[in-house]
Amino acid sequence: MAIVPKKLFLTKGVGRHKEHLSSFELALRSAGIAQYNLVHVSSIFPPGCKVISKTQGISHLTPGQIVYSVLTRNSTNEPNRLISASVGLAIPQDRRQYGYLSEHAAFGQNEKISGDYAEDLAATMLSSTLGIDLDIDKSFDEKKEIWKISGKIVRTANITQSAAGDKRGLWTTVIAAAVLITD
Repeated sequence: MAIVPKKLFLTKGVGRHKEHLSSFELALRSAGIAQYNLVHVSSIFPPGCKVISKTQGISHLTPGQIVYSVLTRNSTNEPNRLISASVGLAIPQDRRQYGYLSEHAAFGQNEKISGDYAEDLAATMLSSTLGIDLDIDKSFDEKKEIWKISGKIVRTANITQSAAGDKRGLWTTVIAAAVLITD
């Protein structure tokens, strides 16, 4: 039996706690996905999949349900250390084709830089699949213009969470996720 998700939503969260695992749990709660059994999957955006809102997505899920996700996380207990977690998305023009989701976690990158990087990763993976030749040394904006000109990539996006490490040294965890809905 093939399991091909028809819908997907993006979410993010941050958690702080003296215990590392508890900070991750609080980040999942912040993102609204702590009540599901998350299964990490690789980074393919399914053909024909529709991106929906988090509220719509959660309405399709039941607590305890096994849920597939592309999830990235980052943690620190170093006071004031900037961390980020991002998922990038690239959707092809031809919706019968698959697209890409990318995961990126970084230290010292704000939301904009981390998000652009993740979006660039996803679009670069899709570009190579579609036969679009991209110069890896070009800037994100230059590449984005090439994607538009090619007409083969219809949309790129990202979801990113950044945070500074707790000033008292508590664990700070950030997550970003693409949650896949199979019903």
